[in-house]
Amino acid sequence: MEIVLSVLLFALVSTVTPGPNNIMIMTSGVNFGVWRTLPHYLGICFGFPAMVVAISLGLGKVFEAFPQLHLVIKVLGITYLLYLAWRIATTATEIDGEKTSKPLSFLQAAAFQWVNPKAWVMAVGALATFTTVSSGEVLQQSFWIGLTFLLVSVPCVGSWMLGGAGLRKWLRKPLYRRMFNWTMGALLALSVIPMLSVETAKLV
Repeated sequence: MEIVLSVLLFALVSTVTPGPNNIMIMTSGVNFGVWRTLPHYLGICFGFPAMVVAISLGLGKVFEAFPQLHLVIKVLGITYLLYLAWRIATTATEIDGEKTSKPLSFLQAAAFQWVNPKAWVMAVGALATFTTVSSGEVLQQSFWIGLTFLLVSVPCVGSWMLGGAGLRKWLRKPLYRRMFNWTMGALLALSVIPMLSVETAKLV
């Protein structure tokens, strides 16, 4: 029971706190509303638990054997995050713009987890802390960890989406929404700094 509560607390704190996923889902809620943001929301909720299980199946060992591959993914992740930050900052703010701009799809949001630095920290941290290699039940344990994250993501990520949707009425003016989008884009761009700091520390 103690380990279950520990996993639950870890999942709750790491999922509800600000990060690329929550910044993006809140921005999508503001600009597109709940209905159009649902695929993005579900992509996060199911994509991250799937990532946890996939890493436990051996992808982590692949990265240990080929560290260059991990570096390539990090570089791609930083580049993609900066692209998304620009995309968020320049999202159309007019009513007609809502019809031409598109939120992330389910597959795009699920795939994004693999280049999301916070997702990697959460997944590796959870597997390293709450699995026991000697027990021979790593896969089963990782499945339950993934399920915990799925259950926790539904309300936690959902609260950010609903919060964004709730702000729509306060951000009806194009100027206000433009300011919000640029702020969220800047925050998303700043979220890559911890990842850059880690890589710089390794080089030093």
